Amino acid sequence: MSRSVVALIALAVAAGASANTPVYNANISEAEVLGAQTAWCNALVSISKTGEEKGQAAAKQLAGEVIDAAYGYNLGPVAFKPTLTVAPQTFRTTREGALAYFVGGDPNFKDDSGFALKGWTACRAENAAILINGDVATTMGNVMITGKDGKVTTVDKTWTFKKSDDGKLRIVVHHSSLPYSP
Repeated sequence: MSRSVVALIALAVAAGASANTPVYNANISEAEVLGAQTAWCNALVSISKTGEEKGQAAAKQLAGEVIDAAYGYNLGPVAFKPTLTVAPQTFRTTREGALAYFVGGDPNFKDDSGFALKGWTACRAENAAILINGDVATTMGNVMITGKDGKVTTVDKTWTFKKSDDGKLRIVVHHSSLPYSP
């Protein structure tokens, strides 16, 4: 098919649409991805602050709400590899495993002390790349997390976001590790 025919078809399709035509667009924008990363960082700091001010139970409640809003456990298993986990519980494909990692206190994950309860005061993501394909986006880069002592911990981070039917981005892949140090 020639380019001119394709152009005419595109114009005809566009002309058939009106302001009253319902349109569903599940494509993810860069702004949505950046917003989801910022929200994750803000939530980490908020959970940490809540833990310090109101205790582990309040932090656990908040962390559960954050997980339900940010992660895709409602869609199925999430491929979550937290920074500081060891076999046989390295990967956290369930909500319970993620919650234990963030706030500890679960006897089924006895090695978890609560990553989100470490006194974090700031967090920001810095992407090396963002790949967007329709309703899925993957990012790779670093997350810099500041402790109450002012020390910044840099973590290598890969996230994959899926736009769910409610139009919200959900984390379906989360890989986190400390940078290699020879």
